Amino acid sequence: MMLRFNDLRQHSDILQLRSGKPLTVRFVEPDDADALQGYFRALSVRSRYNRFLGAMSELPQTELDHFIHVGEGDRFSVIAAMMIDGVETIVGEARYAFDPDTASFEFGLSIDDRWQGQGIGSALLLNLQCRAAAFGAKRLFGDTLRSNEVMIGLARKSGFVFTNSPGDWKLVRFEKHIELAPQEIPCASWRLAATASAEFAAASFAS
Repeated sequence: MMLRFNDLRQHSDILQLRSGKPLTVRFVEPDDADALQGYFRALSVRSRYNRFLGAMSELPQTELDHFIHVGEGDRFSVIAAMMIDGVETIVGEARYAFDPDTASFEFGLSIDDRWQGQGIGSALLLNLQCRAAAFGAKRLFGDTLRSNEVMIGLARKSGFVFTNSPGDWKLVRFEKHIELAPQEIPCASWRLAATASAEFAAASFAS
């Protein structure tokens, strides 16, 4: 089933961190371009290297365009944001793609260095599992550098298993099968998908 993104804000989720602070996860919008570029520039050299698997000081314009146009090439970008001093501030991001032929959901993410260790990565990763379930994915996975101890630790703590990444010995693949019922990992994307599925079934039955 294809999700409809005519109103991106419908797919926003308000998560609660261990500290009790709210964290909003929402799709990136074109107006986020400057803030998103500023976020990547503010990452440490190591964090940018880990995120993009190579040296990069900022997103090239073509790549930034891909980030801010949700759904192009079946790829989607979300930001994790908090209100800091009254201003919405990006503290993390993720980009993902769904392959219906293999029911696989591939993703990559990063967390602002200043906010690591606050549970943002775990919350975002759990939210991604829900978004994967909304697509009907049976498996989600990502690749990272073998030296990326932060991402490897986060994936291990979240129940992912590790294998070699095909074609590149410098990378390790972490993957997880989605075994939980989607209701156990609720998010806006799943609620909307479930509602659409129920409406479709009702319409089919009526006809």
